[in-house]
Order: sequence, then C-alpha cells, then structure tokens
Amino acid sequence: MAGRGDPPEGTPDGTPEEPHGGNEDEFRSVVFDESFVRAARLQEFSAQERMGEHAQAVRSLPAWSGRTARTQILVILLLVAIAFGTAVYLGVRQPYKPAPVTAAEPLRMTVIPLAPQGPVPGGTPEELYRNGPAAEYRAGAAGITLPAARRTADFSEGQVMTALTTAKDYIVESTLNPEVLSGAAVRPVRVLLDPGQFEQFDRSVEGSAVDAAHAATGWLVRYDPAEVELADPEVRVHGTLSYSQTGPDSLEVVSDHTFAFALRPAEKTASDQASLFTVRRELHFRFDRDDLQHRRAELTASMVMAGPQSCSADLSDVLRPLLAGERAGQEGPADTDPYEHGPATAGLCGTLAPAAQPSP
Repeated sequence: MAGRGDPPEGTPDGTPEEPHGGNEDEFRSVVFDESFVRAARLQEFSAQERMGEHAQAVRSLPAWSGRTARTQILVILLLVAIAFGTAVYLGVRQPYKPAPVTAAEPLRMTVIPLAPQGPVPGGTPEELYRNGPAAEYRAGAAGITLPAARRTADFSEGQVMTALTTAKDYIVESTLNPEVLSGAAVRPVRVLLDPGQFEQFDRSVEGSAVDAAHAATGWLVRYDPAEVELADPEVRVHGTLSYSQTGPDSLEVVSDHTFAFALRPAEKTASDQASLFTVRRELHFRFDRDDLQHRRAELTASMVMAGPQSCSADLSDVLRPLLAGERAGQEGPADTDPYEHGPATAGLCGTLAPAAQPSP
C-alpha cells in the first residue's frame, strides 16, 4: 500500500524513495518550472458562460455607429419640430373665432306728444285704472313678460335668455325706477348700455346738446319733480318682447310696451285729483357676443308716444304731462321752411284717442 505522500501509482521510475515523514520533496511532482508558468494560458469564464442555459435573460442593445446615431437624432428633432408646429397651428386656427368688435351706432329716437281733445279727466288712481284701458294691465315689472327662449342658428338658449333679461332690466330701470322717473338718478340706466353709447347718453341727459339726436326722453322716462309726482307707485304695464338673429354675431330684441301712470300735482290743490298719463315705448336693442358676456345692450332705436301733453311742449329733457282739468293749447307743431337749411325744428304731434281717457 502506498504511503500518504506517494503518488497513486507509486513513486515514479528513477526517483528514490524517501522515508515516511520527509517533506522536502513532498510536492516535487506538482512544482512547475518557470518556463511552464510562462507558457500557461489562463482562461476566465464570462458571466454568460457561468450562467449557462440562463444566459439570455437580458438582451443588450447593439452599439450605435456614428452614422446611425446622427440619423436617429435627426428623426427625433424632426418629430419635435412637427409637434411644435402643430401646437402653434391649432392655437392660431381656433374653431371658434372671436366676434369682430363693431362700434356702437348712435341711437335713433323719436318722441311724439299726444294732445287730448278736451280737459284731462281726473279721479282717484283706483278709478282711473278701473275705468280705463289699463284695467287689465299688470303692476310694475310683472307686466314685462318674457317669451320662451330658444336657440338660434348661432346663439344658444342661454344667450337668448341673457338678451331678453337684459332688455327687460333696461325697460324696468328706464321706465319704472322712481329715482329715474324723478330725475334724481341716471346711472341705473347708463350701466346697462354699450360703452360706445355713453357719450351720446351723457350729452342727452345733461342737456349739453339740444337737437333731435340728444333727447333724454329717448333714453328714459322722467318728469319734472317740481311739477308732478306719482299718485300711485304701482305703474300699470302691458306689452310684448320678441327676438331674432340679425347676423352671425348679433341678436335683436324689440320691446313694445304701454305704461299707465297715475299722476298728481307736486303742489297740493283743492281737488287733489289724479290723472292718467300714458306712455308707449317701442325700443330696439342690439346684442353682440361681448354685450351678452357683460350683460349690456346697444339701444339702436327708440320711439316714444306720450300724453296727454301739448304739441308745443319741449320734451327733450323731461315729459310734461297735462294734469286733471287741464287742456292742450291750440297751437300745433312749429312751422318749418323747407328752403331754410340748418337743424330741423319741426316736431310730430298726435291726438290722444278718447278711449285712452278714463271717465271718472
């Protein structure tokens, strides 16, 4: 049996045996000389080789060549440029273009006095309303009823309703507001107008321009508080409101209402009777999209017929009602010479129908 230090096949031929326990040449068979070490080739297995059959769990990306890298960078830059150009195009070409801003037109107004055919009837407000044409009229803003609002070709139902309610607000403030009626305030009416009409409105109510285009009574109803006052704060109202689309960016609202006022002298008299004063107003409102957004209106036309009044009464600033027992003068409209140039001074005048004069 071989010893602990002997090779399995025994001691190589020609090699003397050493006694057991010697260790000087114990590893002589595994000692390599310098030439062997230099000639040896070392090999280290890669991670892939060490993993064996599981080597393809992760796939590595191929390295970019210089030409491929430049091509892909150009493609990315081209995509970014296309995306940016698309965003700019969509921002400029919006599907809903803003409505063009149009200048407000001056108000065209006509104020016509209605002269009574005899003395103005008097009585209590209840008698005047009960026995006259205003017996079925509603009191105050309740008499200004709105039609059903429906969408038009270019305006929604909500926009139509905004136009109708703004027109009603204007009618209420310019005809039923006690402070406006007495001449104490004009701002409640002014704030409902398109700013493009402020100049004409201001010159009208301030009396700085005396002509047919600057009559305060074309914008609102008011009296001289030193002459008359309301005998009944509840004004009777009856009429209609209608609307239509007049263009792709404009709505028109037309109002036609009759207002019956019970008036009496500002200074107390012996009889202290009230009389009925009737005002018919036909107003044309125009609304563009900007007006609808800010709840304001452009008043384009105003036609006012009011009586009983004298044909010769100056109605540019206030209405001048004839009170109970008074008569209209015999004078008619001022004569006009068609060969004279300059501002027109002729006025229109109508006759107040007997049916509009309640009997006591």
